[in-house]
Amino acid sequence: MNQEPEFLDYFSDLRDHRINRKKLYSVKEILLLTICAVISGCHSWDDIELYGKTKLDQLQHYLPYKNGTPSDDTLRRFFRAFDAKTFEKCFIKWVKSFQLNFEGSVIAIDGKTSRHSFDCDNNSMHMVSAFASEFGVVIGQNKTSDKSNEITAIPELLSLLDIKGSIVTIDAMGTQYKIANQIVEAEADYILALKGNQSSLKDDVQAYFENPCKEISVSHFEDLDKGHGRLEKRCCRVIKDIGWIKGQHPHWSSINSIIEVKSTREIKTKQTVEKRYYISSSNKSPEKLLNAIRSHWGIENRLHWILDMTYDDDYSRIRKGNAPQNMATIKKISVNMIRGAKQLPQYTKNSFKLMRKLAGWDNKCLNDILFAKF
Repeated sequence: MNQEPEFLDYFSDLRDHRINRKKLYSVKEILLLTICAVISGCHSWDDIELYGKTKLDQLQHYLPYKNGTPSDDTLRRFFRAFDAKTFEKCFIKWVKSFQLNFEGSVIAIDGKTSRHSFDCDNNSMHMVSAFASEFGVVIGQNKTSDKSNEITAIPELLSLLDIKGSIVTIDAMGTQYKIANQIVEAEADYILALKGNQSSLKDDVQAYFENPCKEISVSHFEDLDKGHGRLEKRCCRVIKDIGWIKGQHPHWSSINSIIEVKSTREIKTKQTVEKRYYISSSNKSPEKLLNAIRSHWGIENRLHWILDMTYDDDYSRIRKGNAPQNMATIKKISVNMIRGAKQLPQYTKNSFKLMRKLAGWDNKCLNDILFAKF
């Protein structure tokens, strides 16, 4: 047996819920099998069972597997009862071991619904994730019953993370003064989108940008993005003299700047213009604030899109007990590991889909993914 993957050490606190006399496989053996199978393209318990049977020799390089590998029914029962909250905390502890420096980096927080993870007893699972945009790493997640409950899930998630020095970006659902205060108390900054849920504050910010006082300084930055027949110009305007907002909205004492982003997009002969508004605790320049706002969408393009298009997340029928939440954690372990391996020269040009195929075909690639470093 070769060296056991180091990441398993961070999951040693997980309590085994099974009866001793029925334990044919250790928790580590079940976790390693499932993670390797998901990395290699498996989506269901049947897939994972078959993967284990065909890859037993490779798995035994890391752990004994004296009783072979578990059946789909064993996997199904195990993950339905497995402590999902503790699993998530162990995941966060593992990510902290990467020792990433978040100073000035964007941590995007957003929710995603796994649309087929429902049955007659439960709604589809909605998961709020925290994504370190600069590194492409998921640093935490928290389950909610639906999107409207993000307001309670986000503070719980933030309390588990070390966000000091970062810029936390959240869409309009999380634009709550208590969340803003929690971020500032953790020695981080925020950029929060303004929409209808904060209609009074949004209306005041929008009106002020449309008719600013002559005495007030408005700084701005423009950038141009051209490609694939599309031309997009973004103008970011920032006002930092906002004592009047704090007077009108005393709960929002942590605001230090208000932001308008005007996007003008031209595709062939058609032009569209969109204005979006934000509040922030940061005093950074318009250029840096615009870059942070644009980085927020990394969670859509580099996480949610990958989960849907590469991991078939929206079509997963794993839906009972704690299994959907546990599988969400396993998928994000897989995403982080593959992203770590993609830093190696031989894999930098490979897509996520190709990396998963290659891991299934090539034992060395799987080994590189399991032992990847950030």
